[in-house]
Formats: sequence, C-alpha cells, structure tokens
Amino acid sequence: MRNIVKNAEYIAAGSCFAQSVWLKQQLSDFGLNLYRIPLFCDNTSVINLTRNPVQHSITKHIEIRHHFIKDHVNNGDCEIQFVVSEKQLADLFTKPLNKKRFNFLRTELGIIDLSSVT
Repeated sequence: MRNIVKNAEYIAAGSCFAQSVWLKQQLSDFGLNLYRIPLFCDNTSVINLTRNPVQHSITKHIEIRHHFIKDHVNNGDCEIQFVVSEKQLADLFTKPLNKKRFNFLRTELGIIDLSSVT
C-alpha cells in the first residue's frame, strides 16, 4: 500500500511540474524567464525517486510518461526541495482544513482576509 501512495505522489509531482513548464513558457512569452523551477515536496521518497536515474522495481509499472519530472530534475530544469508537511502550502487547495490551519496557510501565501478589512 505504501508504494501505491508513493507512486501516486510521484505521478502528482510530475503532473504539477508539467503545469509549471507550461506556466514557464507563458511567462517567457511576456519576457520573464525562469531558469530552474522550484518544486516543494513533503515526501522524501518521491524526492529520491526524482533524483535517482536508475529505474527501481517498485516503479517499473509506472508509465514512462510519468518519469517526465525525473528527466527535468537530472537536466537541472527543476529543483525539487523538501518542505515539512506543516508548511506544505498546497494543502490549502487539496485538503479539508480546520480554521487555524487554513488561516496559517492563507497568511503564508499572502492572501488577504477580506472579512477583517473594513
């Protein structure tokens, strides 16, 4: 079961990076060039999979298209960094949160609380 979750997060990280590449291209059309896209991940197993060029037996069933991120990490186009789960900003968009956690992540993203503005 752990491998399934790890592989699902690996595939999700690849999908996220693919969207980032699209956004990078859009920004370059406006004259803003990014050279290395940072990607923050709270799963060390996923980070290790992206950095290791060797195919593991636990990932042999993953379709080749999902290894898109591994190629870009090895080429230096993507910089995947560890972030502790408590500071994973993506949780704001992907998980149900209690009010305290929601407000913390909202503040970290710089989103203004309009209910407190008069």
